[in-house]
Amino acid sequence: MRNLLMLLTAASALIATPAVADETYVDATGGVIWNREGSNAVAAFTLGHDVELNDRFFVGVEGIAEKVLEKDTRVVWGIGGRVGAYVLPGSKLIAGVNWQSKDCRECASAVGLSTSWEQDLSEKIYGKVEYKHLLIGNGERDSDVVAVGLGFKF
Repeated sequence: MRNLLMLLTAASALIATPAVADETYVDATGGVIWNREGSNAVAAFTLGHDVELNDRFFVGVEGIAEKVLEKDTRVVWGIGGRVGAYVLPGSKLIAGVNWQSKDCRECASAVGLSTSWEQDLSEKIYGKVEYKHLLIGNGERDSDVVAVGLGFKF
């Protein structure tokens, strides 16, 4: 009960913090996913929304659709959150966590822990580099993903 109270207090503090600005984004990435058994190409689309906490930090939520480009794999759907900081003019350093559905009938769902760098290329377009570690469980090997992409802010 005490932990729930602390969580609710923290959540209400975030909600009550006046936002400096909001930003919705969509990006497409491509890269490689690997584990000890091999590697494959992967592609993803992300739709999200960030809220600035102040002139230095922001938080956000995002939904993803990701596909390992291999026969007999499903599109993985996921939802997660991210926190970040503006580190240089037009640059964001981000840490995120998400839950992802399974990519095959016999597979397990996963939790992804990620870090990324986004760099503005123009007022509305940005480039992205991301690393994600997937904690899969159920005896399956964890995987790692490295991807690059382009995004659009609106």
